[in-house]
Amino acid sequence: MSQHRARKRFGQNFLHDDAVILRIINAIAPRAGDHLVEIGPGQGALTTLLLDELGEMNAVELDRDLVPVLEKNCAPHGALKIHNVDALKFDFSALANEPSSLRVVGNLPYNISTPLIFHLLSQAHAVRDMYFMLQREVVERLAAAPGTRAYGRLSIMVQYRCDVELLFIVGPESFDPMPKIDSAIVRLTPRSEPAVKVDDEVLFAKVVTQAFSQRRKTIRNTLKPFMTGDEISSLDIDPGLRAEVLDLEAFARLTNFISKNQIDK
Repeated sequence: MSQHRARKRFGQNFLHDDAVILRIINAIAPRAGDHLVEIGPGQGALTTLLLDELGEMNAVELDRDLVPVLEKNCAPHGALKIHNVDALKFDFSALANEPSSLRVVGNLPYNISTPLIFHLLSQAHAVRDMYFMLQREVVERLAAAPGTRAYGRLSIMVQYRCDVELLFIVGPESFDPMPKIDSAIVRLTPRSEPAVKVDDEVLFAKVVTQAFSQRRKTIRNTLKPFMTGDEISSLDIDPGLRAEVLDLEAFARLTNFISKNQIDK
């Protein structure tokens, strides 16, 4: 396989562990006819095996120097259409031939993983499922339950839209160069309907962000710009609680009250 030196500015860590690669392929279970796009395919370690099953697929790769390497490595395996663009600005939904048909796979650079997930969630109507290699800590935040240290804004906003499953942990020795942390594979499956009913999704995001803006403070204090402690109590929510113990349904109740009473300031 043609070689390319990993670049720090792109957050590149190339997966080279065959056992891990096969485990990822088995989790994805690609089938001919799937509309699959890989983000950051690197030198094609995963791509070549996906192409063996699919025959054709798309890839989004920012590093233009990797494009010829990827083309050469993948040519014997199938037809790969490479989009040499920034994934944060790419319209993934344009690749879907029908709603909920796009399958997204990626070994995401740690520095863009969260904004990229939010970018994809904005196009969730087109997505069937997503499989990401992420920093273990990020995956634990995605999957976290209320009342745990990892639970926060990311947990709520992703779980509102998706079912989240931590599939397995990947050690640093599986990459070149070796990162200093563990990674993990996560499966995100967009829901046909959000987990809770929210009247105003933009306001919901604002309320969640505000509630977690100072984690040590109670929601009586953090949500002052939106509502009073008595108004929080009227929803059967203790205003003396911190945001990290509230579930999605509680945040939906808070948001819908604010929306209905038009007290969004």
